[in-house]
Amino acid sequence: MSEPRFEDRTDFDDAERGKIGALEPCVVKAANGRVVWDNDAYSFLSGPCPDSANPSLWRQSQLCAEQGLYHVAEGIFQVRGLDLSNISFVEGSRGVIVIDPLISVETAAAALGLYRAHRASAVDRPVTAVIYTHSHGDHFGGVRGVVPTGADVPIIAPAGFLEHAISENVYAGTAMTRRAVYMYGPELEHGPGGQIGCGLGQTTSTGTISLIPPTLDITRTGQEEVVDGVRIVFQLTPGTEAPAEMNFHFPERRAVCMAENATHNLHNLLTLRGAVVRNPHTWANYLTEALALFAGKSDVLFASHHWPTFGQDRIAAFLTQQRDLYAYLHDQTLRMLNQGYTGIEIAEMIELPPALRAAWHARGYYGSVSHNVKAIYQHYLGWFDGNPAHLWEHPPAESAGRYVECMGGTEAVISKARGYISGGDLRFAAQLLNHAVFADPSSVAARSLLAEVYERLGHGAENGTWRNFYLQGAQELRGKLAATDIDTMGPDLFAALTVEQVFDSLAIRVNGPKAWDIDVTIDWKFTDLSQQVRLRLANGVLVQSTAPPDAGAADLTLALTKPQLLKMIATQSLDGIQMDGDPRHLATLLGVLDSPNRQFAIVTP
Repeated sequence: MSEPRFEDRTDFDDAERGKIGALEPCVVKAANGRVVWDNDAYSFLSGPCPDSANPSLWRQSQLCAEQGLYHVAEGIFQVRGLDLSNISFVEGSRGVIVIDPLISVETAAAALGLYRAHRASAVDRPVTAVIYTHSHGDHFGGVRGVVPTGADVPIIAPAGFLEHAISENVYAGTAMTRRAVYMYGPELEHGPGGQIGCGLGQTTSTGTISLIPPTLDITRTGQEEVVDGVRIVFQLTPGTEAPAEMNFHFPERRAVCMAENATHNLHNLLTLRGAVVRNPHTWANYLTEALALFAGKSDVLFASHHWPTFGQDRIAAFLTQQRDLYAYLHDQTLRMLNQGYTGIEIAEMIELPPALRAAWHARGYYGSVSHNVKAIYQHYLGWFDGNPAHLWEHPPAESAGRYVECMGGTEAVISKARGYISGGDLRFAAQLLNHAVFADPSSVAARSLLAEVYERLGHGAENGTWRNFYLQGAQELRGKLAATDIDTMGPDLFAALTVEQVFDSLAIRVNGPKAWDIDVTIDWKFTDLSQQVRLRLANGVLVQSTAPPDAGAADLTLALTKPQLLKMIATQSLDGIQMDGDPRHLATLLGVLDSPNRQFAIVTP
């Protein structure tokens, strides 16, 4: 079996190339003194790989933990290692264009400060534009850390950016954020036995998330814009790593930014925190297009994560292998599912070609072959594998109770699990012990042994997110529930919601059974938007529409502004809202809304 060679130091050379300076200490704090980023906590990675870590993941984390300001190409600089993602600076005629301002306002401001500290000519250069490569929060959240309040600068993004950036953080945002604690491991101790990175970067910063809506949409491939004297040619790539994403080329500087479509790992087709499944066929096709558009015209390729790739031949090889990686997983999964194999079976059977197995940048540090294959199966065939036994299974706790009963009780299950552990089958031991915990969550012995198994599985994982999931699960089984510090729905994102999105966010909070017998209609007249929406709550469903002329009168009519709506939802304040009708109808509606649970259980029932 082909494997990459540890003596190959090309990635380390590329990661160090062009380094100008570092942030010392590399600790970023919020205004109240709370630490939101601490890259120095990863200093232990300078040592040899311990038994508690996979050597390949250790190597990847060493590379991702490199931090500082780097000269990438003529007039193009990157700050890496100050957040999960990279921030890039492109010097224009008058100022500097910022690409992807990280997750947090605090880390973005620190990165801009580092750039200015080491570029004497940049001290007085204003930020003249911001480019969001795509709609994920680690690529726009820190924007108010680089754009002064009230500044009028163009914000450039792919078409559909705002819709997708907002919807991802609203509709399933609570669940995604809770699972992201497992995925990125920010609550785990940083160290050889704990969190060592997540493959795509080290972890997520935990500062203030902001958003300035785009002012210029990129709507087609080939679109050219001259920004602060810099010519940029765009490639629109919707439905790749994000629903709204784009690559772009700087012709005069022979540099291409590949956003998050080609990075130094196999990416996720279905991120473990949860998301819409990404289509690898679409992804591969856009990489083929990027090869044709940019490879022969570029001397450096940089991206929103990891380190650059230098030289035309190496860029072409890199993009070709990245393309082949996603295309192979797609095509082979389809081939085997059409032979009747299920996603779980295909994930065990599939092998990458030798050339891809030997490429460091194709390793599964963030996505994995295993869970990506299952994502492809889900994309085409859904959750059901066709076996009637799986059509109407009991929920986990109920199934667990029956399994444990069949095996003779909790102690018998623990005993059998110890046998599988001794035999090296940690995977099945985890399945057995998971049944024991869900059947009898009070069993200290079952929880403790399952935590040990998860820990061992985590220490052996090459995939950074798998490691974090296992170790976070072990920590919570031992009684330390992680806090969820990241607030993905900050004031900027909340304010960017359309009225329709606001009401959608209310609809998914309606406690259906509690609202079964309620029938109420409320008209909302927005005086600042010249917009009217009718909400009807009936049969446990909150439906929004535009009331036709013959629809009849509403039970209650409200005249308000959109900011007053947002304030009412956030604080229950009715200040300034004019009402015509019985206000108790509004209280009825608000009274059936559930609050999301940000700390729901994952490894216990």
